[in-house]
Amino acid sequence: MVDSITVLYGQTFAYTFYVVAIMLLMLWFSYKVTRDGKSKEIKPALFYSFVGFLVVIGVSLHIATHYTIPWKSLDLERAEITPDKIFDISAADHQFKLPAEKLSMKVNEKVLFNVTSEDLTYGFGIFRQDNSMVFQMQVIPGHKNDVLWQFAKPGIYSIRSTEYSGWKGVNMILRDVVEVTE
Repeated sequence: MVDSITVLYGQTFAYTFYVVAIMLLMLWFSYKVTRDGKSKEIKPALFYSFVGFLVVIGVSLHIATHYTIPWKSLDLERAEITPDKIFDISAADHQFKLPAEKLSMKVNEKVLFNVTSEDLTYGFGIFRQDNSMVFQMQVIPGHKNDVLWQFAKPGIYSIRSTEYSGWKGVNMILRDVVEVTE
């Protein structure tokens, strides 16, 4: 599975290029139309053809980037996937309770994080050493809260609450508790 940071960079580049193209079209059209009140050079057919072209490119961009989302197949085929490891984690009184001191797994193992809350709505997020987020989910009391994940790179990760749960929630950080090895 591709790392989410790679997907983010690729989509940022593609969508930035697309938005710049749209903005340039609108600036060009606005300049030509407002210069003399009406443009002799820009016919409606030309303008709408170019807008149609941008719509086709935009839809194609969405379809192409849809297949770059690494966790899509895990979600769509989840009923047929048996996780390699399952970690049952609970949250209560602004603290995470892990099944072990460290959650260890290997690269490309399918891991199910099954998180329950006993009192409040919390967030559950896995973060890299540089504090960028790998994934997150809400943890709602009385509901099934789990995420199936496959780590693409080895590393040491932290767990944090990503949902506001009161002023004590800011301390819901477990540093370096997820270890992914080759």
